[in-house]
Amino acid sequence: MDGTTRRRDEAARAANSPHVHDFGLLIKAATRLEQRIDAALRRECGIGHTMFEVLIRLCRQPGEAVSQRELADDLTLTSSGITRLIDRMEEAGLVCRVPSPGDRRSVLVETTDHGRSVFLRAVAVHSEVVERYFVAPLDRADYTRLTGALGEIHKALREG
Repeated sequence: MDGTTRRRDEAARAANSPHVHDFGLLIKAATRLEQRIDAALRRECGIGHTMFEVLIRLCRQPGEAVSQRELADDLTLTSSGITRLIDRMEEAGLVCRVPSPGDRRSVLVETTDHGRSVFLRAVAVHSEVVERYFVAPLDRADYTRLTGALGEIHKALREG
């Protein structure tokens, strides 16, 4: 067997390895679920999944305003990406920017009443999609094991 054929066979074995396959299933499932959520949120609420994630963060602590930097870190966006997103959300009346009381150079973001109303509708839509495609396909014991395992993976990644 020549070197090219051997590398081709090794590459095929590697591409079909259990770790590559299993991680691929996780990514594909998460991506498709996110696409379903995004489509439903856009159709039913007029916002995308990323805007929904911002609203989750802003609604988590009533009355809390969060810096754009914190939002960018939470959502793994660049500073320019979060600025453009917040611009669009502000234009839609979902959020507003307020000066930071402790740092005149910093701007905080908070939800508006309209943003909270949209968020509450979006939570219901999100919940329906998650129930249908993430919860319902599994029996209760498998779902409990899956969420427990995902929690352990998340913990290992935070610590590592």
